[in-house]
Order: sequence, then structure tokens, then C-alpha cells
Amino acid sequence: MTSCTWPGTDPMYLAYHDSEWGVPEWDGRALWEKLILDGFQAGLSWITILRKREAFREAFAGFHPEVIAKWGEEDVLRLLANPGIVRHRGKIEGTIKSARAYLKIEAETGFAKWMWAYVDGTPIQNRMQSMEDVPGFTPLSTQISKDLKKAGFTFCGPTIVYAFMQATGMVNDHLVDCPCHAKVAALARP
Repeated sequence: MTSCTWPGTDPMYLAYHDSEWGVPEWDGRALWEKLILDGFQAGLSWITILRKREAFREAFAGFHPEVIAKWGEEDVLRLLANPGIVRHRGKIEGTIKSARAYLKIEAETGFAKWMWAYVDGTPIQNRMQSMEDVPGFTPLSTQISKDLKKAGFTFCGPTIVYAFMQATGMVNDHLVDCPCHAKVAALARP
């Protein structure tokens, strides 16, 4: 189905592109999980994280921030010994720190509401003609990155945030001739 070229021919990547990437995500906990996974991608390819996603979910208690926020050094060591995930101390510790930041935003505003406010609750509908037109980051992803870091998040630079925005449907970067472009655009809330 895809006309976006980035997933290549890997069946898992194609399925992700065709059914998940760019679909607007309105659930705060699911948004947080995707942000954390995008942070783990730093320096790696997304397919690496996608292949390990279920192991990540198991290792990180289903990405429930209220559980992860209470973790300490013993949990970090347990995760560093887990071959099913990316074993990077900084990213693991950052996930714990980000869980605490998430809980604060969730209690004050609601994480989904906070994130979606950057696009006024409506996905940005780009009309890219080719993969060369798709930016790696934008002024908006740079601003969100700064605000996330100020709130206590880690591994959320402008490029990671833009990938997150694409993955969660805050921005529709399916190429305009991709069958998913119109499908994803139709899912946008007014």
C-alpha cells in the first residue's frame, strides 16, 4: 500500500507504516510511550526499536509512568541486564526521570492536552511530494523539545520530537500520493 519509501520492504516496517504511523494518538500514556521509544531510537534505526517494542513494553511495566516513576538503581541494573531492549544507562535513567515529568504534567494539564495544544488540537496536514521534502526537524519540534526538557524530559531533541510528531499523527508526513495520506487526514479531529 505504501508509496512512502522509508519503510523499505520489511513486512514489520510496512505494517507499521500502513496501520500506525501518522495515526493521531489522543491517549496521554500512549503518547508518552511513543516519546520514550523515540528517545531510545537516538543513534539507531526505528526498525531496531520496532522489533524490540514488545520486549520494551514487558521490561518497562507496560510503560505505566506511575510505576516507572518509583524505580531506582535496582531497576536500572535489571534493565541494563535485559538483552531484549536497548541497554543504555542514560536512556533508562532518562525514562524514569521522564515518567516523573509526565506525571506532573498529567496532574496539572493532562499530557495529551499539553502535547496537542502545540498544534491547536488538530494535526498539521503536510503535502509532501517526495521524501526529500520531509524535514528532520522544524521550529515547532525545536520549541516542543525545549519545553519538554524544561519540564524534566530527556532524550527529546528536535529531531526526536519531530519523529514523535510524525508517529503520533500530530503532523501528517505521509507523501501526498501515499494511500495513507488521505486515510490519516480523515482521522484528524476538527
